[in-house]
Amino acid sequence: MWSLIQKRVCRKIQLHSSIIRSCLLNSVSEHQFYYSSSPACNHTAPRSAIGAKKFNGLFSSFDAKWRGSSFMRFLSSQAAAEASTSDGLTVGGIIANNWVIYDENESDWKSHAAAIAQSIHLIKKRLRWKKLISKLEVLSKELDKPDLWDGPSHAGKISREHGSVVGKMKEVNAFEQELFEHIDMIKLAREENDAELESESLNALLVLRRHLKEKELEALLAGEHDLCPCFIEVQAGAGGTESMDWASMVMQMYKRWAENRHFRVSAVEEIPGELAGIKRATIKVDGDYAYGYAKAEVGAHRLVRISPFDSNKRRHTSFASVAVIPILGDDFSHVQINESDLRIERYRSGGPGGQHANTTDSAVRITHIPTGVTASSQNERSQHQNKASAMAVLQSRLDQLEIVRQAQINAEHTQSLTDINFGSQIRSYVLHPYRMVKDHRTEYEVSDPDSVLQGDVDGFILSFLSASLDKDIEDD
Repeated sequence: MWSLIQKRVCRKIQLHSSIIRSCLLNSVSEHQFYYSSSPACNHTAPRSAIGAKKFNGLFSSFDAKWRGSSFMRFLSSQAAAEASTSDGLTVGGIIANNWVIYDENESDWKSHAAAIAQSIHLIKKRLRWKKLISKLEVLSKELDKPDLWDGPSHAGKISREHGSVVGKMKEVNAFEQELFEHIDMIKLAREENDAELESESLNALLVLRRHLKEKELEALLAGEHDLCPCFIEVQAGAGGTESMDWASMVMQMYKRWAENRHFRVSAVEEIPGELAGIKRATIKVDGDYAYGYAKAEVGAHRLVRISPFDSNKRRHTSFASVAVIPILGDDFSHVQINESDLRIERYRSGGPGGQHANTTDSAVRITHIPTGVTASSQNERSQHQNKASAMAVLQSRLDQLEIVRQAQINAEHTQSLTDINFGSQIRSYVLHPYRMVKDHRTEYEVSDPDSVLQGDVDGFILSFLSASLDKDIEDD
């Protein structure tokens, strides 16, 4: 009897050990390694700066042997370790068993385990697990070099990258370990006829299953700059008032989408149309992974409807282009801008007249003469604020140009920086003669355009990100 009680107590402690492990992992990664899935965007998490100081202080006090291979090799080996049940069952083994996956409401532990195993497999695939292991080995060797800290800036970069890789791998391994602990507990509970322990373990599997579905989405956003905030720009295409009205609808769609995701939205620039809508507008979207999600929307958006501006009620086709530019953090090597290369123009803001009209030349337009890239701002209250806002946009545009030049990113991404070819439509919004929104890249479609125009675009974004990542993996 006493032996049974001991077993139950030990197993229940194991049931919650993953929580303790997760806390320890977060503590190590946040306060010691200053890691982020996107080191270029560490300005989005101010607490990391404290972690960086602690990290640098910690390593400066370490003696040579702890800066060397022992400590780092320990972390690397822990990250690369593969978990299994007490009888040797692994994630690959569960998938090979082809257990049927039922709805979440079905209380079947094998179904939950199979769904979790599939999620872990997909997350590893999206993280490019084998490449991650190779990268960890390379970074660990770099950290082993005795002269690494002779260059603090380079050493800090290597350390952050190493911490980022270790953090990703340890998190996935923690999910595996938690899965197998719950499976072991369910088996033990059945051996001991412990219905309470079996119920707790089954519920824990369900919680893990749901959590990993969210992690699947996060694994889509593993790009270098995905964590960054961004600017979203919408520009009306050819078609006069009709296209300007459509551009305004598209901008409102993204504002609602950002707000639904609890991102912070602020207006940077808006040039109104003569009769309705906008010629061009730019907003700033702040929040983790704002750029990672929004980058899926780059391209030309096509609207088909009966025009409210046509007295003959004819069907019209309109276009609006969308560009998305990441706002890179201080860790990124920004393009240097010389004051002598800038042409700064001040003008009166556009918009409605009356008491709300801007009666001073507070709007600012800045042109980078060597590249011809321009940026403007008119929504701030003072000329000084508008200049700062326009400079931020200009910096991001020039940084993005440099990214494209160095990495030779594919043509679709390049469109976020230049005029978009309206022949390369990414999505059609048809309001007449039928109602449908269809993405031409993924064939994803919905029959409720109103919900999409109210900001419900996540389905399109996630389908595109998933398809793009799967294609990249196939091409590797």
